Amino acid sequence: MADYTEVFAGGPFTSQASATITAGQLLEVSGSGTVGPAGAASTKVVGLAGHDAASGAKVTVLSDGLVFESATPTGVTAGDVLSAVAAGAGVDPIGAGAFGTRIGIALTTAAAAGTTRWLFK
Repeated sequence: MADYTEVFAGGPFTSQASATITAGQLLEVSGSGTVGPAGAASTKVVGLAGHDAASGAKVTVLSDGLVFESATPTGVTAGDVLSAVAAGAGVDPIGAGAFGTRIGIALTTAAAAGTTRWLFK
């Protein structure tokens, strides 16, 4: 039986800043592999900034969620709210008007049948 290991084992993870960030700001997914200051009522918040960071620099995101990589049958865009697909075969975005159970947020963009990195929440 194969084993699976998470990409980040809960707690802080590193991302790239898409804008100037100040320590303690709430951060949201702003693009594939990037984070920026969260907007009002954002559904894409992934944690808090651990330190100041200039746009394009690496920033530590303080979070208690696990980060995984999983298959995405239909494809996802960074920032999509995710739910499980049938038989636990991966994750897909929760569509408009759909009522899937939220399990996380996509951190990277992936095409159909690709692999996405996502934060379990």
